[in-house]
Amino acid sequence: MQFLIFIIAYPFLWIISILPFRIFYLLSDAVYFLVYYVIGYRKKTVRANIALALPYLSQEERLSIEKKSYRHLCDMFMEMTKTMTISSQEMNKRFVITNLEVMKEYEQKEKSIMLLASHYASWEWLITLNQKVSYQGIGVYKKISNKYFDKLIRDIRSKYNTELVTTSKTIPLIAHNQKNGILSIYGLASDQSPKSDRIFHWDSFMGVEVPVHTGAEMLAKKHDLNVIFAKVKKVKRGYYEATLIPLSDDPRSVPDFGITHAFIKEVENQIYEAPEYYFWTHKRWKHRRQ
Repeated sequence: MQFLIFIIAYPFLWIISILPFRIFYLLSDAVYFLVYYVIGYRKKTVRANIALALPYLSQEERLSIEKKSYRHLCDMFMEMTKTMTISSQEMNKRFVITNLEVMKEYEQKEKSIMLLASHYASWEWLITLNQKVSYQGIGVYKKISNKYFDKLIRDIRSKYNTELVTTSKTIPLIAHNQKNGILSIYGLASDQSPKSDRIFHWDSFMGVEVPVHTGAEMLAKKHDLNVIFAKVKKVKRGYYEATLIPLSDDPRSVPDFGITHAFIKEVENQIYEAPEYYFWTHKRWKHRRQ
């Protein structure tokens, strides 16, 4: 059944990926209408999240952010499909690293790098970074239950020689690379809510006390990894800029949870600047202190 679903869906995905951008985004508009107005995908969750995180806005302002966030959600997932066939030249035109020299400076320190990002704007297109650096790029992702779609996602995200590894295999891979002197950049999007049995630390996120992921900081401290935050900005439809913000080049000297806190504050800043590009569909505040 998994294979049948895949072979039916794949031709449509491939055709979508080769559409001219003008038609491509017209299709995205149609998908938005279906997802928002017909299906109402996670609308209650999105509405509750925006009201909780941005209580000072009027109902009209929150509704505007809600609709814009769904438009962006559809654009972003369509753009992930576009990655199947887009050329390197076109990708580099549409996703620009504004200060690549920061990464070059960190590479000269000859320590592996923990690259943190959030589910904001287009974290997917950060894979383009790997063609501009000398370190091995490794993206951490959550495995998809359909093995055929999982392979497709890995193929898409593995462009530009990026290696993908599941969350369960991340710790042993980093240990192996450190032992064998393999310098790497490990990319993680760590702004989601941890599972209830993996809560080790709470912090304030958008004014609400919530559990936060601490794995990236723990690994950085254990293996002495440089830590960078990738702040992605949506310039206009289909165009993004990423700015690299150093969080620590000596993680062991930072008090426990200090790097995690700095990361959370950077994510907050992103959201406050343009909340419509955050993925409000995630149940980020499902565990919170009342």
